[in-house]
Amino acid sequence: MALQTSLRFRPSLGALGARASSWWSHVEMGPPDAILGVTEAFKKDTNPKKMNLGVGAYRDDNGKPFVLSSVRKAEAQLAAKHLDKEYLPIGGLADFARASAQLALGDNAEVVQSGRYVTVQTISGTGSLRIGANFLQRFYKFSRDVYLPKPSWGNHTPIFRDAGLEVKGYGYYDPKTCGFDVTNALADISKIPEQSIILFHACAHNPTGVDPRKEQWKEIAAIVKSRRLFPFFDMAYQGFASGDIDRDAWAVRHFIQEGHNVVLSQSYAKNMGLYGERVGAFTVVCSDADEAKRVESQLKILIRPLYSNPPLNGARIAAAILNQPELRSEWLQEVKGMANRIISMREQLVSNLKKEGSIHSWQHISDQIGMFCFTGLRPEQVERLMKEFSIYMTKDGRISVAGVTSGNVGYLAHAIHQVTK
Repeated sequence: MALQTSLRFRPSLGALGARASSWWSHVEMGPPDAILGVTEAFKKDTNPKKMNLGVGAYRDDNGKPFVLSSVRKAEAQLAAKHLDKEYLPIGGLADFARASAQLALGDNAEVVQSGRYVTVQTISGTGSLRIGANFLQRFYKFSRDVYLPKPSWGNHTPIFRDAGLEVKGYGYYDPKTCGFDVTNALADISKIPEQSIILFHACAHNPTGVDPRKEQWKEIAAIVKSRRLFPFFDMAYQGFASGDIDRDAWAVRHFIQEGHNVVLSQSYAKNMGLYGERVGAFTVVCSDADEAKRVESQLKILIRPLYSNPPLNGARIAAAILNQPELRSEWLQEVKGMANRIISMREQLVSNLKKEGSIHSWQHISDQIGMFCFTGLRPEQVERLMKEFSIYMTKDGRISVAGVTSGNVGYLAHAIHQVTK
């Protein structure tokens, strides 16, 4: 009887095969990630002089991954305490969230002192942006349009689009000068429909490395105020851009001083080298402390079904660094050192291009700031760099300056000169 029952309810292999093949037959192959494609091609190359200028992670002057001494010391402290691995609250580690707000907005800022803000820990900058996008989709009732600079970080568009917002753009980069297109930017922003959302890179614009100057930021802030636009700041490089945490946060603080109640995404991937720890924060500046409490309650409701609570270890490391004066001082020196190495590589690349005899102006390389540089190289020139010199970058000519070292900057300059002369 048992055998008969087993046979009776056993589906045929043909039926199983048909059922299994039908579920996802409509799913198309997605396009490969542009950065990962560059890295894969680099790995396969056997040329000993090969360079990977696509990856967005800091490297030391030997081209090796770099772990900050302040991070190592914080890790050692935490290990010695034999802490538990319990869940964090939905909003994350309180000491980390408070220190993140102070780092971004200023220790003595009115908005911090009055408590009219809320900061929650997130899964790095990407998670922060997505929480922000979801919050705006649910609670910002005035517009569904978010305006990004052209170009912007490649992940911005899918983050906002997948959260249900309409992604549009405003002029930002001038390919003729490889600099900030202030005329078109101001003109475009002044035409954005009132109460739309507008995104700004707080510093070290990715992918161009082009930032507005302070006077230009002031003009932008005034137009945003007159148009009643809602500012969303993405600050992934505080301290890493110029080496000065206050200078890099200037635009955010200026907007708040001018009366804008902004939202802000932060990441500690670059400025603390905590790439794999996924440490970030999302801040909403509110009208008063009571509004901040209500906003916090809704942020927690958004976070709970997404990932319940954020990672513990990286937040503990960042909090230890931010809240202990000695570790904080050491970190500030280290992040300044990283920024200075990037700045130095820019200057050395321009100098070596001149030595090669290039008649082109490469001033934009040293004028730009942060990890990334829009070189102005055309796709066919990028192709030649890869094929003839084993130098890998994205087709738009963007390079990660972190991949340039004192040992390979001469080779890079020679190669660029060969494809541009």
